[in-house]
Amino acid sequence: MALNLSCDDLSQVASRGLSLEDLERQIALYKQGFQKSKIIAAATKENGGVLSLSDTDISRYARAYAKLSKGKQIMKFVPASGAASRMFKDLTTFTSTYFGVAHNFEHEFPAVETFLSNLRTFAFYDDLRNVMEKSGLDIDDYMSRGDYTAIINFLLQPQYLGYAGLPKALLKFHRYGNIERTPLEEHIVEGALYAKMSDDSVHLHFTVSPEHRALFRKKIADVKKYYESNLHIKLFVTFSEQRHYTDSMVVDEYNNPVRDDNGRLIFRPGGHGALIENLNDCRADVIFIKNIDNVVPDWMKHTTVIYKKVLAGMLLSLQAEAFDHLFALSHKPTAQQLSKCAAFLKEKFHIDMPDGFDSMTVSEQTNILKNFLNRPIRVCGMVKNQGEPGGGPFFTLNNNGIKSLQILEPGQVNHNDEEQEGIWNNGTHFNPVDIVCGTKDWRGHRFNLKNFVDPATGFIVKRPTGSSVYKNIELPGLWNGAMANWNTVFVEVPLATFNPVKSVNDLLRKEHLSQ
Repeated sequence: MALNLSCDDLSQVASRGLSLEDLERQIALYKQGFQKSKIIAAATKENGGVLSLSDTDISRYARAYAKLSKGKQIMKFVPASGAASRMFKDLTTFTSTYFGVAHNFEHEFPAVETFLSNLRTFAFYDDLRNVMEKSGLDIDDYMSRGDYTAIINFLLQPQYLGYAGLPKALLKFHRYGNIERTPLEEHIVEGALYAKMSDDSVHLHFTVSPEHRALFRKKIADVKKYYESNLHIKLFVTFSEQRHYTDSMVVDEYNNPVRDDNGRLIFRPGGHGALIENLNDCRADVIFIKNIDNVVPDWMKHTTVIYKKVLAGMLLSLQAEAFDHLFALSHKPTAQQLSKCAAFLKEKFHIDMPDGFDSMTVSEQTNILKNFLNRPIRVCGMVKNQGEPGGGPFFTLNNNGIKSLQILEPGQVNHNDEEQEGIWNNGTHFNPVDIVCGTKDWRGHRFNLKNFVDPATGFIVKRPTGSSVYKNIELPGLWNGAMANWNTVFVEVPLATFNPVKSVNDLLRKEHLSQ
């Protein structure tokens, strides 16, 4: 189908860094869809797909991190563009349906009842009370009268605290006496504990939405000196936004472009897979990736800190071995060196050599080994599956018959295929987004991470809108298809390292409360 775009349309498209050819490729994807991944086994401890570390391993890799990270550039990379609106879904539903009468409040609105019963426990309670007092209202009086909708509106509405429209990063999560911390601040504290460089600097990078950038900058300006003084660090914080050229054009169910009330084409962001562009701009030697809402108070941080150091120590150890092999491959390798390199790839990354490898020439073997070995490396923490929705670790087979370890989301699997569904259901671990990355080659040059993306992976998201269904494309996830061709290691980490806040009431779990 040829796109009939006006000059104004083409100007709009060009302003986003896109071309007519880009849109035509998107239309083709809408028509044909994305191919499902072929999974051949769940990655488990039993088959070696997920490593289980002994106390000796933990000590060894923690020491390796302390030794091998000296002089390295270290960074924490935190996707933080999401708004907090989903955290308050139950509360917003309540305010639109509750009119002052509930026959059995705790059964009709259990999440809201839990929220209100524990209102004083939340770190944002004092702010909520103060904003109501500024309007001449007493929160205790409103609670006693059962005027819950008004209280919740003061928390969520933009003219008051505006929590529903703020990014999660800037909500108050934890209380320490008379001090409260946001997730952004907890990531600063974490960074000081495991990502501090030799010169006492801590580098954090947050991906943000354009409308929130100013709020992030103000928050950092407000707290920078405090944390530098108390943590004895030099803090460096940078921000980036998803690139507009990773957006997709919204279409209807017949794959026709959808327009807004002003007749302009509608675009949606390409999902967190677009962040590979942002990660690609980071210049650090070691990059920790962790979601913005997976933070805990100080008393819970010890396990997280230990395992972050362990994962990074494993990364740097693997990287050192890989670099030694690449050096050998670049200097007329012997048959023994070729054999050792192939064994390393098999043992550490589960990479099998192609059929007929042993009978190939030295030059052919060397090129194959270089191709497999000269790639970014990621070491990914995995927690035992507790029924959380989301992705997990699997062995997959690509179109070229190459086996590899991948983190897959449910949407990447053909659940209508009985065999594939069976393998999916055998998954034992869950992806908590606990990743340490090495993005430089053995000569110290940065990889172009876009060269290691699998463009054949992705999602078509369908959204009912009135009587129609609108569609948009989401790129392969940052830790899914966007890292598909990285060398990958999965390591079991304790559940204590995974404490996300998806609902406001998650902040009432003991892991998020002060001791």
